[in-house]
Amino acid sequence: MSATLISGDLAATEVEVSPATIRKWVQLGHLVAAGRQGRRLLYRLEDVFAAERAVHRREGSG
Repeated sequence: MSATLISGDLAATEVEVSPATIRKWVQLGHLVAAGRQGRRLLYRLEDVFAAERAVHRREGSG
């Protein structure tokens, strides 16, 4: 079974953050692209949700 890959813009919409936040999560190592379509990075939706949970867990522990 292969996971559906989505764009950063769609990933941002799914977790209600800005596309810039998705890019920041990638820079910080919370999220890793699973593929490419031209120059556009693609992500697995479950990875996006996992990154969101990890970031919110970290914010809550401070």
